[in-house]
Amino acid sequence: MLNAMQVQVQMQKKLKVGVLGCGVISQAAHLEACARAANVQLQAICDVAPDLVENMNHKYRPNRAYTDYDAMLADPEVEAVVIGIADQFHVPMAAKALQAGKHVLVEKPLGVTIEECVELEALARSTNLTVQVGNMKRFDPGIAYARTFIQEEMGEMLALKAWYCDSTYRYTVTDNVMPVMVSSDAARKPEGNPKLDKQRYYMMTHGSHLVDTARFLGGEIESVHAWHTQRFGAYNWLCTVEYANGTAGQLDLTVAVRMDWHEGFQVYGEHGSVIGKTYNPWLFKASEVEVFSAKDGIYRKPLGADAHFYKLQLEGFADTVLNGAPMRGASLYDGVQNMRAMVAIARSVDSGGKVNLADVTGAV
Repeated sequence: MLNAMQVQVQMQKKLKVGVLGCGVISQAAHLEACARAANVQLQAICDVAPDLVENMNHKYRPNRAYTDYDAMLADPEVEAVVIGIADQFHVPMAAKALQAGKHVLVEKPLGVTIEECVELEALARSTNLTVQVGNMKRFDPGIAYARTFIQEEMGEMLALKAWYCDSTYRYTVTDNVMPVMVSSDAARKPEGNPKLDKQRYYMMTHGSHLVDTARFLGGEIESVHAWHTQRFGAYNWLCTVEYANGTAGQLDLTVAVRMDWHEGFQVYGEHGSVIGKTYNPWLFKASEVEVFSAKDGIYRKPLGADAHFYKLQLEGFADTVLNGAPMRGASLYDGVQNMRAMVAIARSVDSGGKVNLADVTGAV
């Protein structure tokens, strides 16, 4: 047990972080998280676009600013790297950081193929470094509360339903609540334009959240049977999942519904149930979660006042690195399994049948 002095020392320690990427996700989330996190110091920023670096350097005042990733990795003061760049660069840049001896928090999805994710997992095992995947919804206080109830009070799970439905009105909301973005013609983009393949892009971008929440609450997914419909510019996946614990599940990914943002989950169990409504992430509002316990016949609903998910995620990552605290975020294993689930859904849509996660390879 820690004494008062040890606790104070832990509270004073700060993880010195370098942020790779000064584009949209870093401007909207990671740089502000670094500024707000109690146990993090923004040591450096890096982007190949000099004008982005100049703008973010002026706003956030890191100790160093780089346009060369290798130079930032060579900085002995940088202890960890937050990777907030295009999906296609996640694995190679995370691997570089590990080889340079840096801890890594990498945006979701972990990568673009199962094979590269598995290779990164193997590399990480050969080091003594922490790697966390940026599925920040695990730090939504409502979702975290739901998981605790499921694991500690609900008993055996009967069924889980979860949905993630982006809205045609989401940009009206996000344009008002997100920071005004700074762009650059010098920003590095992946070859081609991955966003043109909407079916794949929506699964990777939004499906990675849905699958991770389904696994976070329900446990390991063994197989999926999915259907996909595309009409009037909307994409819909309905998916039946089989969990390793014998639970059945249903997942709904729709982009975009003609209504407000619609995301949430229902879980039925032996001694209770959980209902959750999740809000547009840029509102930084905790999921509205209500649990019912058959043991006392009472409904409970947490407040979740602090719901800056990216700040909480970064603080949890830093706590693991600095103090050896158990990882509360998504691990590399979670990142690989989420990738397997998304690929399995894509394969099931193509084949029309059930697909086991253990059998899939390749990309969505």
